[in-house]
Amino acid sequence: MVILKGVVQRGHGVASGRSNQSPYPVGSIEMQKPFFAAAGINLHNCWHGTINLSFSPFEVRLTHPDHCIKQLHWTDLHPPETFSFWKIQLRFRDSQNIPGWIYRPHPETKQRHWQPDTMVELLAPYLEGVQTGEFIEIMDPQNRLQLVDSVRLSLRLLEFLKFRVLASQEQFFLETSGLTKRKWLFNMAPQFLALSDNDLNSVWDQARNLYTES
Repeated sequence: MVILKGVVQRGHGVASGRSNQSPYPVGSIEMQKPFFAAAGINLHNCWHGTINLSFSPFEVRLTHPDHCIKQLHWTDLHPPETFSFWKIQLRFRDSQNIPGWIYRPHPETKQRHWQPDTMVELLAPYLEGVQTGEFIEIMDPQNRLQLVDSVRLSLRLLEFLKFRVLASQEQFFLETSGLTKRKWLFNMAPQFLALSDNDLNSVWDQARNLYTES
């Protein structure tokens, strides 16, 4: 079982509708709930806003969601969005095994109010008195959550590539271009697969600039 401890951060106030600048007076979650229910995701016990939980400086990697709803048209204010959900349990103060969800609007389909990769949004029953700066633990029996220090891991990968690039030069990049990077890492150094595609591309670019002959 994965157990991660994060700190509560102030959100945009859009999910709950609390922000005066929110385009959704009742909150986006309350508007989305009927669509989620139709897809088999029952959130009737959940508060109508989200809890923003930060793990900074670590980035959160999520795999194998319990539900993924693609291209959901839930409002006329912007194009359809894709949502993923992970069923988890929470620990808050003296309360344990509180049922909840990680709620993730996919950033590639979301036009505004993005969350950083160091933060997750939680849907849960109303937690009395929860405040910014408090700690909440999330538990996933299926081990689908991982914290990644992408800066340190990228530096380690850059060092790992050094002598391979020096030995092969451009041939190395020809053999590991595109999606082949992940196939190569799977066989050579799977610990670096936790990095995002953008991180991998950045490391490859740095390795080319640093280690290839001009």
